[in-house]
Amino acid sequence: MHLLKSYIKFLLKSQNQHGLHSPFVYELVTKCFYDKKKYAAYGLLKSFRRSLLKNDNFIKITDFGAGSRVFKSDKRKISAVAKNAGISERRAKLLYRLVNYLECKNVLELGTSLGIATSAMAGNKSAKLITLEGCPETANIAQQQFDKFALNNIELKIGKFEDTLEEVIGGEWREKKENRNQEAGDKKVESGEWREESGETTNSELQTTNQKLQTTNYELKKFDLVFFDGNHQKQPTLEYFHKLLPTAKNNSVFIFDDIHWSPEMEKAWEEIKNHPEVTVSIDTFYWGLIFFRKEQAKQHFNIRL
Repeated sequence: MHLLKSYIKFLLKSQNQHGLHSPFVYELVTKCFYDKKKYAAYGLLKSFRRSLLKNDNFIKITDFGAGSRVFKSDKRKISAVAKNAGISERRAKLLYRLVNYLECKNVLELGTSLGIATSAMAGNKSAKLITLEGCPETANIAQQQFDKFALNNIELKIGKFEDTLEEVIGGEWREKKENRNQEAGDKKVESGEWREESGETTNSELQTTNQKLQTTNYELKKFDLVFFDGNHQKQPTLEYFHKLLPTAKNNSVFIFDDIHWSPEMEKAWEEIKNHPEVTVSIDTFYWGLIFFRKEQAKQHFNIRL
């Protein structure tokens, strides 16, 4: 019922390319969102999905996120997961086009699942992709798929996002810190000890941590695109957003999946799009996209796909 109400509200205020007064967003919508070309890589995406839909083996799911609205058991058939929990074919194609159109070279994905979205982004062979997955058995199937389809530009890391994220974006600046003998106080930023003991993180703490990361001398890893699809809860989503914010460049895009999943995810989306570093935000209902283009006036768009 919540999704239906949210979708009706979205339709009432959404638009297509007509009436868009931002040249950047107009070209993104007309040349990427609504691009009707049949790319050769679409064949890979179709074969990758079909392979999973034919797999009737069972795996045990370890879920660190908001859980499933479809499955009641943690033992699930791979084909059913691909059908019900995997990204749709239409959105997989759009994800491929986004990486292609924006010329993304370094991509990060939070939430590999069976790798359908991963394969869509990695279908652009010039992109180097790091993907994080918390469930070992799901990640194992995804890796088998990557090997089967020769997607050698993917690096899969398994574990809780709190740990793997630290490894992905923190490795370079941890190493530099050891060489420069930084003060002990900086170690809290480096090790991720910026959460309250209760496990919750206040907005002021997130902002402070972000400022510290941006003012250090460390060379943080930068990403052209980050796809958030691993935890559909407000607090973790905001924590991952703020932790990854220093890795954004002027032309980077962050994509958040299922922004209307629940009232709390809608609140998370509102906070994210209103962040002072975000200039352009686009709500496509299922996805929320944000850009950091400093030359652009702050604007929000609701675009029908």
